[in-house]
Amino acid sequence: MPAGMRRAFSTLGCPELPLEDALGLAARHGVDAVELRTLEGTTDLPALFARSGPEDLRRTLGAHRRVLVLVLATSFRLVRPGAEDRAALLAFAPWAEALGVPWLRVFDGGDPSDPGAVSLAAETLRWWRGLRRERGWNVDVIVETHDSLLSGERIRQFGAEAGGARLLWDTHHTWRASGVPPHELWPEIAAQVAHIHVKDSVSRPSGRFPYTYVLPGQGEFPMGPLRAALQRDGYAHAVSLEWERQWHPELPPLEDALRAAAARGWW
Repeated sequence: MPAGMRRAFSTLGCPELPLEDALGLAARHGVDAVELRTLEGTTDLPALFARSGPEDLRRTLGAHRRVLVLVLATSFRLVRPGAEDRAALLAFAPWAEALGVPWLRVFDGGDPSDPGAVSLAAETLRWWRGLRRERGWNVDVIVETHDSLLSGERIRQFGAEAGGARLLWDTHHTWRASGVPPHELWPEIAAQVAHIHVKDSVSRPSGRFPYTYVLPGQGEFPMGPLRAALQRDGYAHAVSLEWERQWHPELPPLEDALRAAAARGWW
């Protein structure tokens, strides 16, 4: 991994593990940080955390202080959220504050064919910002490119309408959706990106996708050119392996993916 970048993974890859074991897995593989999406088989992290309490959780984090928790990953979508969706997002904020986690991951939402999606997403982001100021929170949201933000044009439009919004760039998703190699899209969106997801696949249909996930370095994802572009521009945030075993239980264990990423020079 080039100097300044952090290695990370999402707990989607080890959904059955408790927090302590997920942090231990990261430490064993020399991974600097984790995103918490699922633990002990649930994505309802606020309910799970409430069973332990903040003090126990802080002790667990303190025992693995070399591994940072960078993101609590929510299911919230910025486009047309309802009252229940907003309440579910806000349930994460006190835990992020208590544990010193800087980001709550939210999705863009909407549809790439909807010309109003970007404006709706920016409107919801303004709601969040007002509430964040009012409550004095340090945690902020980071917006994953997942639904409507799949092209350089859309991402730039969002940046213009939601000034200062930070992105979690799902490089595989934008690449498969648009056909634009990540190292070519990067210069257009670099100023907005504060976290990156990577994974690999081959062009063979699988279930509802026109591709099949494979171990890092065994597919078609152009990681080498992307790494070179990030290093050239001094990218100094996380590159995170999003191994989606929670949604695709047929995938090999996360440890296999971490070993493959290291062996193939992904980091």
